[in-house]
Amino acid sequence: MMDLLPDWIGILWPLFLAPLNVSVALYCTAHIVREKRDVRAAIGWTGLVWLVPLIGGMLYYCFGINRIQRRAVTLLEQKSVSSRSVAALAEMDRRIQQDFVEAYPRFVGLAQVARCLTGSVAAPGSRVATLIDGDQAYPAMLRAIAGAERSVSLLSYIFDSDRVGDMFLDELLQAQQRGVEVRVLIDDVGSRYSRPNMIRRLRSAGVPVASFLPTRIPWMVMYANLRNHRKILVVDGKTGFTGGTNIREGHWLALEPKAPVQCLHFRLDGPIVAHLQRMFAIDWKFAAGEALEGERWFPPLQRAGPVWAQGIPDGPDEDFEKLTDLIMGALSVATRTVWVVTPYFLPDTALIRALNTAAMRGVDVRILLPERNNIPVVGWAAAAQYRDLVDKGCRIFLSPPPFDHTKLFVVDGIWSLIGSTNWDPRSLRLNFEFNVECYDAELGGYLHELAESKAAAAREVTRRELNRLPWLIQVRNGVARLASPYL
Repeated sequence: MMDLLPDWIGILWPLFLAPLNVSVALYCTAHIVREKRDVRAAIGWTGLVWLVPLIGGMLYYCFGINRIQRRAVTLLEQKSVSSRSVAALAEMDRRIQQDFVEAYPRFVGLAQVARCLTGSVAAPGSRVATLIDGDQAYPAMLRAIAGAERSVSLLSYIFDSDRVGDMFLDELLQAQQRGVEVRVLIDDVGSRYSRPNMIRRLRSAGVPVASFLPTRIPWMVMYANLRNHRKILVVDGKTGFTGGTNIREGHWLALEPKAPVQCLHFRLDGPIVAHLQRMFAIDWKFAAGEALEGERWFPPLQRAGPVWAQGIPDGPDEDFEKLTDLIMGALSVATRTVWVVTPYFLPDTALIRALNTAAMRGVDVRILLPERNNIPVVGWAAAAQYRDLVDKGCRIFLSPPPFDHTKLFVVDGIWSLIGSTNWDPRSLRLNFEFNVECYDAELGGYLHELAESKAAAAREVTRRELNRLPWLIQVRNGVARLASPYL
């Protein structure tokens, strides 16, 4: 009887698995066509679940389903703080606004785009200071924490256990010991880039800390989606920091790290700080279940500078593709210059066409990317798009090492977008991001000049170079581009 068992199994298992596979594929297909907004993603996942029996369905279950349902939490938090952070315009602000509209009428439409996307408008009276690399950003952040009297809110995608991480840990502990309310939120994937894990270290030290979306499959963390890629620090509800800089020693170039990384971060003062704190409060409520309320977290804010600014959240929940829509709106109003500085450049076809259209209208479109990407396949995929852009008049510059992690988007030297977002599908569709749109000619002009100074040290990609690219390199780049929706 035992000898016959394998034969029976060999005959019956296909009869069992075939209908099971069809059932799984049908169920997944129904879910895909109902939930997926992007046609290419829907086609790709549908093909996978049908062509890779059962495994395709398992992969879709693990990686294809957006399980983030935060709408009720978000609306609740917005209602609880928005009334304290939005004030009527003073007469002086109305005059400033009118002068700006008369000088730059095309930006009225862009402001309307942002209003439709966020339900709010840019508020006057903020100050935005640019912090170059961790050499400027970290000392300013550490000083702010050291001077905290009431509260510290810290959100970072990566918080490493290294020389810089230890400095932040010490300051957070000292703040807590002084009676300051401290809250730290770290993305679960980002916490795994170093050992020992900073979440465990903070927890063992008694600092309130939460992990954003703990991953189900630890060995796949490097490829997990739905990550919180935001970088926010708010001290006493009055001083804020945001940008593209994680907490890791590679950003502090003076420390001579093994893997140096350039980046930009920003200190913000004035009404815009309430937008940063509100974003942190929403994410903290989602991850830790605690509501942050009262003047300890949301004090009255005074005007601090000339910048009109507002926060732009983006993520795979109710904030889906807000940033993509805003970028498209900004490209449509550009008349003179566009600067895109990003470490990862894998825009979809619509964004590439928008860049090309702006260039064909006569706008000087310049894109600054790292010459040597820290993720080689991403660099190859980006290179596969160069010809499409250069042929239409866009200019691409490749910056030399150290790796440039800067995220910056400046239009006409007037409007700027700063924050955590890269120009790739992971940032624009799969991760939670936070950016700030700024209307100010002085700030925009400075950031425009900063991008130009970076480009001066870079080399420009030419048509001749692209035409002489070896055939095998072209094939390699093209194959890498096929994977761009998943990189």
